[in-house]
Amino acid sequence: MCFYSRRMHFVCLVCRAAWKKTPASGGPGRCPQCRGELINAGADLAVPKRRDMAGWRALEAVLRAGLTFHGGCCGTGPGYRPRTPREVKDRLALAGRTGMPVRAALAVVDATLTDRYGADARTPGRGTRSARRPAGVPKRSRETARRG
Repeated sequence: MCFYSRRMHFVCLVCRAAWKKTPASGGPGRCPQCRGELINAGADLAVPKRRDMAGWRALEAVLRAGLTFHGGCCGTGPGYRPRTPREVKDRLALAGRTGMPVRAALAVVDATLTDRYGADARTPGRGTRSARRPAGVPKRSRETARRG
């Protein structure tokens, strides 16, 4: 049986505050503290503490790029999202070097793997064996596979 929460996190980036409510309860609405617009961030958001300025800066960059924390059914989750400003900075640099859209670059798990193997690179151990190899990666011979 699949259970997915209907309550979403609505975030005010100005106040660094979040509320959980259902989307049917009147849409995003306004922040009760500053009357600013709330952003529907999704049910799978791990809200940083109010005093965690670095976490809020990273969250703001992710939400402003258009990424949310809406997971799928059966616990699939929203995918990778950067949690620190350093991770955001690395992925923005990746977007600048490769021409990848910022939204796609922020969702990349490891910016160094993507530089080497292209935009379709994945984290080792999570689905790296596929029928299609990324462009530019040579096929491994049997001798090389035995050695390493």
